[in-house]
Amino acid sequence: MAEFKETSPDAPLSEKTLTWIDNRFPLSKMYKEHLSEYYAPKNFNFFYFFGSLALLVLVIQIVTGIFLVMHYKPDAALAFASVEYIMRDVPYGWLIRYMHSTGASAFFVVVYLHMFRGLIYGSFRKPRELVWLFGCAIFLALMAEAFMGYLLPWGQMSYWGAQVIVNLFSAIPFIGPDLALLIRGDYVVGDATLNRFFAFHVIALPLVLLGLVVAHIIALHEVGSNNPDGVEIKAHKDEKGRPLDGIPFHPYYTVHDILGVTGFLLVFCAIIFFAPEFGGYFLEYNNFIPADPLKTPAHIAPTWYFTPYYSMLRAITSEMIYALVICVLVAAYLGATKAKISTLLKGGVVGAAVVAVVLLLAIDAKFWGVVVMGGSVIILFFLPWLDRCEVKSIRFRPDWHVYLYALFVVNFLVLGYLGIQPPSYIGERVSQVGTLFYFGFFLLMPWWSTLGQTKPVPDRVNFVAH
Repeated sequence: MAEFKETSPDAPLSEKTLTWIDNRFPLSKMYKEHLSEYYAPKNFNFFYFFGSLALLVLVIQIVTGIFLVMHYKPDAALAFASVEYIMRDVPYGWLIRYMHSTGASAFFVVVYLHMFRGLIYGSFRKPRELVWLFGCAIFLALMAEAFMGYLLPWGQMSYWGAQVIVNLFSAIPFIGPDLALLIRGDYVVGDATLNRFFAFHVIALPLVLLGLVVAHIIALHEVGSNNPDGVEIKAHKDEKGRPLDGIPFHPYYTVHDILGVTGFLLVFCAIIFFAPEFGGYFLEYNNFIPADPLKTPAHIAPTWYFTPYYSMLRAITSEMIYALVICVLVAAYLGATKAKISTLLKGGVVGAAVVAVVLLLAIDAKFWGVVVMGGSVIILFFLPWLDRCEVKSIRFRPDWHVYLYALFVVNFLVLGYLGIQPPSYIGERVSQVGTLFYFGFFLLMPWWSTLGQTKPVPDRVNFVAH
């Protein structure tokens, strides 16, 4: 047991109160470890706004969600009307609802940018693998949270979007129909589905998200933050053990983040007050129509932040299966003839390829679409072991890496756009090429990330005061 600190009888009441708390709870210790004595690299740029912004949006979503739950009715017969009641009769209910709906999209915007920053600066590389894994788990939980919440307004697109996505699970061999039934709680999307989605959205998933966010921050502060140069600042310290290229997170980066928060809130408020539907991307127009199980919308599409993955799902057709078979055979040939591995492993590669080809041809394309959609997220977890480049940051990689990363971003945006559009022959072909590029980017990373001449990495961070 730690010794109790004593204060002078003449000390101010605030000091006595803080000492009393510190003797029972490590408040000052946590403040020092995670704020005033946590040294972050002094060369952070605007990309480092998005971590704190993600935390801000999480708080906005929790607070607005609490107020919405006070008036929302998780009942198939009352849900849509309760949302209309919030919008029309509850004082400032329209504001709370628009903050929550805009916040959902804002969450994905800042998280995508946060992940992109980690991608280009190598924030997933050693020793931050666990930080990245927690971050990917947060992204996965966030997707589940958004999907569960999307059904709750009980509008046309909510209902039919959930119907389509849940039915995808029925494509899984053997367990698919039972799994879809378990998720729905009934043979069709109905009151039971709404109740269990409400429970997960309001209670279970927020607890998981909060736990993962805490783990993400603890893991980050244990190994220290990365920076645009990818240089470890702990390698050079002064006589007191403080990094020479670091500055205390508080007050420097708390003030720095206020700039990002201010800019974010200006855009956030502008959308809420002037364009909360954002042209039908944040709130689809079909969702202002009550759910009707007897009337299917002309075009069903998920909300915008799911559309890249939905586009990959739709890309997997019977014709695409043959393209995947060719990719497997080419990969097996290269692995068996070019790779410097033992004969036993080469035989294993050939055997695995044969099994993969048989499974691809034997199982329905719809199932493989589900696998591709899930795999497009799961593959992110393996990024720390896929990237073999000698340097972390894009700044010191070969110049063509910049164009490759830019092409990856463009491809992802194109897939997102195609996921919103109705199916078409040209769109299908483009999405198939985009899907192959998406997976090729990651699966071939152990090869292409080692190509080219890297630039010299400085011992200290590059920083010019401004």
